[in-house]
Parts: sequence; structure tokens; C-alpha cells
Amino acid sequence: MSGRLLALTSAALLLHTLSADGEPPSPSAQGAKPQSFVVSIENVQYSPVTLKVHRGDTIVWVNKDVFPHTVTATGKAFDSHDIAPNASWSYRAIKSGEFAYTCIYHPTMKGQLSVE
Repeated sequence: MSGRLLALTSAALLLHTLSADGEPPSPSAQGAKPQSFVVSIENVQYSPVTLKVHRGDTIVWVNKDVFPHTVTATGKAFDSHDIAPNASWSYRAIKSGEFAYTCIYHPTMKGQLSVE
């Protein structure tokens, strides 16, 4: 291969491996199936408190308490608004990063979502 053709081929491969936001594709974009995770809201706490997922995965928060809660990220990256008792809210992780969240009604409730 000529040097120019090799450089063009390398550049095309690099562009192909980056997503629209400049980040490497998530495992789901590389053929791995997106997964679903459940976070229980019970006894005025999130369980698990910390969760690590990949971009494309879905997280479902299930409210098992007898009063409403929210899942509100610091910086407003996501916000469930009210999740009624015996109801759930789901979020598809599309952006990589660390996301701390809390319930606006119960500020001592804290959780952490890590998206790779």
C-alpha cells in the first residue's frame, strides 16, 4: 500500500470506531447486547447505592415504598419526576460519566450511576 492510501485507510477506521460524540462506541454498539438493571427504592434508600453500566444499558428504578420518590441527577442529567408507590421509571444511559442522584423529597437518599 502506498503511504497515502495507508493513511486514508487508518483515518477511515478511526472515524468508523468513534461515535457521533467522539467517544468510542458502547459495547452494545460493538455487538454486545444492552443490559437492563434494577434499582429498588425501599425504606427510603436506593439499592444498590452505586451502579456501573455501559452506554446503551437501561436502568429501572422501582418504588417499593408507600410514598413517592424521585431519581434526580445532580446537574439535571436525568430526572424521573414523581415515581408513585408500586411504580417504576426507566432511563437509558446514553452519555458516559459519573452521575450522582438523589430524591428531591428525601435529600438523604443518595445514589451514584457510573456509565462507561
